[in-house]
Parts: sequence; C-alpha cells; structure tokens
Amino acid sequence: MASFNEKLSVELKAEAKKRGFNPIGIAKIPGSKRIKMRSESLERWLNAGNHADMEWMKAPRRFEAEKLLKGVKSVLVVGLNYFTGPKIKTKDEVLIGRYAWGKDYHQIIEKRLKEIGHWLEKERPNSKWKVCVDSKPILEKAWAEEAGLGWIGKNSNLINQNQGSWMVLGNLLSTENLIPDRPSIPLCGKCQICIESCPTNAITEPFVIDSRKCIAYHNIENRDKEIPIEIQKAMGKWIAGCDICQEVCPWNDRNIPISNDPDTQAKDWIKKLTCEKAIKWDDEKWKSELKGSSLKRIKPWMWRRNANYIQQNKT
Repeated sequence: MASFNEKLSVELKAEAKKRGFNPIGIAKIPGSKRIKMRSESLERWLNAGNHADMEWMKAPRRFEAEKLLKGVKSVLVVGLNYFTGPKIKTKDEVLIGRYAWGKDYHQIIEKRLKEIGHWLEKERPNSKWKVCVDSKPILEKAWAEEAGLGWIGKNSNLINQNQGSWMVLGNLLSTENLIPDRPSIPLCGKCQICIESCPTNAITEPFVIDSRKCIAYHNIENRDKEIPIEIQKAMGKWIAGCDICQEVCPWNDRNIPISNDPDTQAKDWIKKLTCEKAIKWDDEKWKSELKGSSLKRIKPWMWRRNANYIQQNKT
C-alpha cells in the first residue's frame, strides 16, 4: 500500500498535468551534490562577469531554496511546452524568440501553480508553499535537472529527451515531504553544434554563456542606446530574443510534441511583423500589441533601436 506521501506526490503531479504542464517532477531539498555543483558553477559565471549588467542574478536567495520558504522540504518542478510547430518564414519577416510568441509565460505558469498550491492547502491544511517562476531567485534549471525533467545542455537550456528544449519552467516550493523523482542524466555527448552555430561565439565553452556576446541579451536587456557593432552585424533579423542554439539542437530536430495550449499560440501580429512595420511602432502601438506579453521587458525605444539595426543589416 502506498504511503500518504507517495499518494500525495502522485496526486500533486496529476494536478499539474491537468493544468497543461509536461514534463513534471519532484526533487528533495536541499538536493544532491549536483545542486551544490550547479551553485558553484553559477558563482564562477557571475565572478567572470558573464551576467553583464543583470545584477539580479546575484541574489543570495538563488543559491538556497530554504531562504525562499521557511521549512521547505520539496519542490514540484513543471515544464510548459511552447513549441507550436515550424514557422513559415517569409523574406521580410523579423524574428522573435519562440518563448514570447504567446502570452506572458510568467503569468501563465504562476497562475496555474497557485491553483495547485491552493489544492495542496485543501489536502494538507497546515502546508506552506511558494511559487517561483523565472524572475524569482531560484536555480530553476538545476532543480529541473534534479527532478528528472531533463538535463542542462551545452547551450545552457534544459533539454528533455522526448520534448527537446522548447519549454519554460516553474517551481512550487512545499513544506511537504514529497517523494522525489530520479535526476536526469546528460545526453549531449560529444555534440557541439550549438556552440559552433552561435554567430557571436557567446557559448564560450560547454554550458557557459557570455551574456556580453549574446544576441538575446542585447536585444532584450541592453539599455544602452547603441549595441556593440559586432552584435549589430550578427543580429540578422532577431528583433527580440534568439533561438539559433535551440533550432540547431538535434534533440529539437525530431518529432517533438506540438503545443495546442491557447496561451502559447503565436499572436497574429507576430506572424505578420516586418522590419518596416516594427520601425514605425510608436509608444502607443507598442503598448497595445505587447499587452500581456513577456516582450514588455523591451522598452519602445529599444524595440525601434533593434528594428533599425535589422534594417541596416538588409542594406
């Protein structure tokens, strides 16, 4: 007969599946030696300045889940597939990272995980929980690896053997003593296609991304009026984000599941956006089109800055 904790763990994952999450796993806190290794790797990454000016990456709580929720014992880790099928590319299009095609994933995942948290409260009235999604300071990919959702690839993305890497992650910290899943085993082997395909050599070594060389960092996070010339020349048509290291990954070049989740589907304007249209967007147009989108992190003037660089690349 299954123990209460085993039953609760199974039912908790079933609740996550009902809300469109897949893959799903559970890890114990403080985790295995691998979590310590990942924490030390992040420390070295920060000390090397690879975070550029993203100072929030240094948040001390990121290294200890216990500082996020008193008495935490377990973490439910979920993935949300945002692969909606191959995009039909046109000559004049501009490119946007797939993660941002649909609604803001922070809001989607947080809302659904809160529903699961409230379900857990009903099952265990004295239970405490906390939702962490991306911007909250937690080693989300390391915990996803620990919970068996996939392994961290050489492009620093989490890769699932059946679904590839087109997913965003969420975490539900819990004071319940849940039953953990088996951690994932890395399966990148000797492959270095992602490293070789990055046009700016931002993957300086396996698993290490130098944000100062990353196209996605510069077109989303860089608040300078001018982007470095070497990045400008390499941007191609990427106005927001960059998927090159995922597009070339052999684990994504398979018959992977296509998401039918309405919250992940591409908005109409994304399918039709051209450089000429993007340059003409004023602040009101930007506000209207990006309402409810994770692209709001890009300010209107940055949007036009990026579009102008794309226009220059065409001439």
